[in-house]
Amino acid sequence: MTSFNPLKNREGTYSLKWQKYANKDILPLWVADSEFECADAIKSALTNRVEHGVFGYHNPYQYEPGLAAIKRWLLKQYNWQVETDWIVWTPGVVPAFNMMCDAFGNGSEHDKTGVLVQVPNYPPLLNAPNMNGLLQETVGTTLVNGRWTLDFDELEKKAAKPSTRLFLMCNPMNPCGTVFSHEELLEVERICLEHDVLICSDEIHADLILNENKSHIPAGTLPKVGDKVVTLMAASKTFNVAGFGVSFAIIKDPDIRRRFKRAGQGIAPSANIFGVIATTAAFIDCDGWYSQQIEYLKQNQQMVKRCLDKIPNLSYHMSDATYLAWIDCTSLNLDDPHAFFESIGLGLSPGRDFGWPQFVRLNFACSSELLNVALERLMTGLKTLTP
Repeated sequence: MTSFNPLKNREGTYSLKWQKYANKDILPLWVADSEFECADAIKSALTNRVEHGVFGYHNPYQYEPGLAAIKRWLLKQYNWQVETDWIVWTPGVVPAFNMMCDAFGNGSEHDKTGVLVQVPNYPPLLNAPNMNGLLQETVGTTLVNGRWTLDFDELEKKAAKPSTRLFLMCNPMNPCGTVFSHEELLEVERICLEHDVLICSDEIHADLILNENKSHIPAGTLPKVGDKVVTLMAASKTFNVAGFGVSFAIIKDPDIRRRFKRAGQGIAPSANIFGVIATTAAFIDCDGWYSQQIEYLKQNQQMVKRCLDKIPNLSYHMSDATYLAWIDCTSLNLDDPHAFFESIGLGLSPGRDFGWPQFVRLNFACSSELLNVALERLMTGLKTLTP
């Protein structure tokens, strides 16, 4: 049985998460990587490669175990049978959706391509259209019966604009954690098909489903547009190997695949061998570790929920997926909720970066002991706001 409890000391590893508050008494619960030591099978596979000692250029497409591992995982997780030539290795999901903007966007002032993106959304995806000189068309998120979902009326209205050509979808949602239902995906499909909008679906959190009554459905399996969808996935969030910067796209349509690859030429490097090896081991040899982690994350999520339910001025709707809690601080009446939480020793992600300033995002993928300390700080710190 894997133990996820001991807090691994990350001092000296130049962790992005921990370096941010290196000289402050602030617990970093912000950027979306976990505090869990990865599975022994991943460490063993990487150690074997390191011991070889030669690290020259390589071709990930000739590493057949990696391609087989992806196919095995997608079949096991989603009953999705993909062909080898649909798989495109990429140096991370963020470079991949920026490659989509470059491949299918036009930055001309007189014919600028509109790109749909959900709000709230994590900053790299939210800002991708602007970063590529394209027109950002935001689509709102709405709360329906305690569950966040797309504003489909706004999606249709924005998709109908002649300039709109691409939808950068995030499923499961980050930060809201919603897993789109089959009916919702069919509505996305209908709208995008009717208005000739290409779908690029960021599904990096797809394997982190915490609601046992929900299932992730890859956009690439949609019946009418799936052949042309670009589905972006990775082992990085699920198996805590984000530092290797490796992901993959599933693209069935050969022309779309060619244009996507061409957009990265000379800019996006090949997937590095350590990330490919880590992905392979994760998808072949880590089923038990994966299942245990899901159960641990469920327990942590319940801890967060029990705590926040006791605080009338904070609102949290427990999500279907991800290890991220999206917390509404509106009732605290603070100009800057993120700064307040820092002042009580909690380093959370600021909602303003996601497009909703009155929210914060808390990462609960850590030891239960650390999470308990964080929640105690939260309860104690909020008492200072009481008149």
